[in-house]
Formats: sequence, structure tokens, C-alpha cells
Amino acid sequence: QVQLVESGGGLVQAGGSLRLSCAASGRTFSTSVMGWFRQAPGKEREFVAAISWSGGSTYQTDSVKGRFTISRDNAKNTVYLHMNSLKPEDTAVYYCAARQAGRRTIATMTEEYNDWGQGTQVTVSS
Repeated sequence: QVQLVESGGGLVQAGGSLRLSCAASGRTFSTSVMGWFRQAPGKEREFVAAISWSGGSTYQTDSVKGRFTISRDNAKNTVYLHMNSLKPEDTAVYYCAARQAGRRTIATMTEEYNDWGQGTQVTVSS
């Protein structure tokens, strides 16, 4: 099991930037596909981005392509979500998630992830 703690959320104006961090505990981080999801009020949790073990492969949902970048530092057991050109519709609680260690596939469904952080609020004002 991996414990995940997100940080870096906050209030930002439209067009601004934020960097979310997710610190992971446990020895399996370097062999866990990591993902970011978000959930807006009244909506289901949705996939944002995911990254492979090494960081060599990433995938983002269409609505954030060209604006958000996911990265990881296995030496620091941390995954990041760099968010630029933020829009009011990006407002949500952002969650970090880890797939079961050893699974290589980059996944986009919530049920494919085993461990979740507590979430961090991102609010984008217009």
C-alpha cells in the first residue's frame, strides 16, 4: 500500500499557474503508474493525467492537453502536476492516485487505481 499526500492547491486567477505535488511513502513508488484525477462539485471524479514508472510515457485528457504536464521524481517519491493557463472550469479537488505496483499500463479509470490521496482544492477565479 502507498500513502499519498497532495499539496500545492489554492486560489488562482484565470490564466495563472499552479504546481501540485504528491508525496508517496512506501518502497513501491518507482514501479507504480501514477495518476491525477479531479472532482468538481456535483460531478463525478474524472481522469486528468497519468505517468509511467520511469516518466517516459504520459497521457492527459483532451481538456488539459497543452496546458497541464505530469512529471515524477522517483528519487523523491513525488509526482507533480504542472498546470498552466488555468480556466474556471479547472476548479475542482485534485487527487493523486497510484496503480498497484508492477502494473505497467497507463490507466484512466478510477477503479484501476488502488491508493488515493486526500485531495487538494484548486479554485480558478474568472
